[in-house]
Amino acid sequence: MSPYQHTSRPTSHPRSRHRKRKSRRSLALIVPAVAALAVLVMVGYAFAGSSDRIAAGVEIAGINVGGLTSAQAHQKLEKASRKLTWVPVKLVAKGKRFEVAPAQLGIAVDWDAAIARARRDGDGTGPLRGFKRLEMRLLGNHIKPPVKLSSPALKALLATIAKRVDKPALEPALVVNGPQLSVVPGHRGRALDKKRAAEMVVKTLGSLTRGTVVLPVRVVAPRVRRSDLVRVEGQVRTVVSAPVQLKLGAVRWTILPAQIKKMLEYPHDGERNLSIGGHDAVVFLASLAKQLDRPAKNAAFGIAGRSIHVVRARIGRVLDRERTAGAILSAARRSFGRTASLVMKSTQPRRTTEQAKAMGITGLVGSYETSFTGTANRIHNVQLVAKLIDNKFIAPGAVFSFNKTTGERSAAKGFLTAPQIANGQLVDALGGGICQVSTTVFNAAFEAGLDILERTNHALYISHYPLGRDATVSWPSPDLKFRNDTGHWLLIRTFSSYSTLLVGIYGEPQHRKVESTATPLRITGGPPVKRILDANLAVGTKIVEDIGQPSSSTSVHRLVYGADGKLLHDNTWYSTYRSTPKVVRVGTKTPKKDKGKGTGTTTTGTTTTGTTTTGTTTTDTTTTDTTTTDTTTTSTG
Repeated sequence: MSPYQHTSRPTSHPRSRHRKRKSRRSLALIVPAVAALAVLVMVGYAFAGSSDRIAAGVEIAGINVGGLTSAQAHQKLEKASRKLTWVPVKLVAKGKRFEVAPAQLGIAVDWDAAIARARRDGDGTGPLRGFKRLEMRLLGNHIKPPVKLSSPALKALLATIAKRVDKPALEPALVVNGPQLSVVPGHRGRALDKKRAAEMVVKTLGSLTRGTVVLPVRVVAPRVRRSDLVRVEGQVRTVVSAPVQLKLGAVRWTILPAQIKKMLEYPHDGERNLSIGGHDAVVFLASLAKQLDRPAKNAAFGIAGRSIHVVRARIGRVLDRERTAGAILSAARRSFGRTASLVMKSTQPRRTTEQAKAMGITGLVGSYETSFTGTANRIHNVQLVAKLIDNKFIAPGAVFSFNKTTGERSAAKGFLTAPQIANGQLVDALGGGICQVSTTVFNAAFEAGLDILERTNHALYISHYPLGRDATVSWPSPDLKFRNDTGHWLLIRTFSSYSTLLVGIYGEPQHRKVESTATPLRITGGPPVKRILDANLAVGTKIVEDIGQPSSSTSVHRLVYGADGKLLHDNTWYSTYRSTPKVVRVGTKTPKKDKGKGTGTTTTGTTTTGTTTTGTTTTDTTTTDTTTTDTTTTSTG
């Protein structure tokens, strides 16, 4: 080896040395971290506990359920809850005390939902569950269970509390004290805060602790300030300082200051402004309206024999009382130019002229007239019910009902007691005589060829009506009904006097042809005999007071043809009438003995026969062979 050659150890590169140092530092950090993680995992597992049990530190409604299973927690909570079912909670509001127990409000606590939440809060996988449970152990977990209760019962409780606690605010008012005005100051009130109070009551009753709950009460301030009424007080002096002139066209009215003062309504109960109102204002405006109002008038129909024409409608004009009162006050607030215009408004008729013309009522469709007599009450009832159906319209296709149109016949409507047929007998009853009108209406519809839906004959035969064409009604049944099958509107008009009734049905003349035939009245049975013993008549004497009426029947057949000859209706109405008894009065008076002759001889007593104003009496004497002849009295009803 040459003396000049140098031999040395191989040396590492600086970059390589840096990597080695960094590796050693990283290893020094990783090892503790892994160790710490391992410790945490072990801690997590240590506190994980069993997933079947609730984590320690959990309270439900103030009861510790940590470490319990769901069933154990439910049993513990239910047991504590049952003990408090009737234990009241004390409520206090503004010194007023109240008590309420859970059972009174129908409280139902959902313990299962609370337990399920506790399980979820303490659940997880492996060590994560442990960390959650460790946090709960250290910090606690307080769960409020869901509560259900009777909403009406809670509202009733709060209403009861509010009734005793609430005190409405007293609004300042402007009052008259003799000739002077003064402002009465208001005061603040108070009211139970029902929303917050409800939350507190539910929360407390849902817990398993008891105590006193102070319910929130809020202050209620007056809506009006005293300064607002002081301003109005100054306005009043101007308002009553001089007269106010009202005008409508060339007409003028004057309201004196004293009258204006009486009509003023001063602010009260939260009002801030002066107004015209009260009794005196109502009376004054009503008197103006009486002079100025012209109500709207509906289009009507004028009758002239068989023709009919439209009477034009009229637009109405009425006083707008509210706006007029405002105009009066506005004028009174001014120091000069104190004149107000009356405010009128138009009112439209319910049936205009155009609408009436469009109804197509141009002529007579059918009519009928009947004559009647009777008591003043009966005539009154006929005229009254005729008015109730007068001017009644029937739409195309609609059904006219006599009972629906007239309503129940009552004393309140003005009906009087008069003879009528009831249960086959003529008796006095409220509304007697109305069948005169129903029969006349039926015959008018009959002659018009309309579709008659319901008709009932009287129980007894009445000779002065067309055979088989009488129609009785009663409330609520039987009824008289017919349909408007003309395709146009119909109008019923009635015209009555003290002896006649005319019913006309107007519309578009249909030119229908009506053919009808009635079968002769057939007797179906004789009248039963009703005997009345009379001690004033001699034995063997009989008086027929009422010949009675046999039962009978008839029918009416009607054919209705249209203007084109087409058959529209083919109807038959059958009528059966009851009999009325033959009333016979039989004598029971024994003849007196003749003292001047033998004991076996008697004299023929004189029979006194009863008569009626329209009847005749025939009397035969009694013969020795006991053959007697009835004494007959005939009377007309």
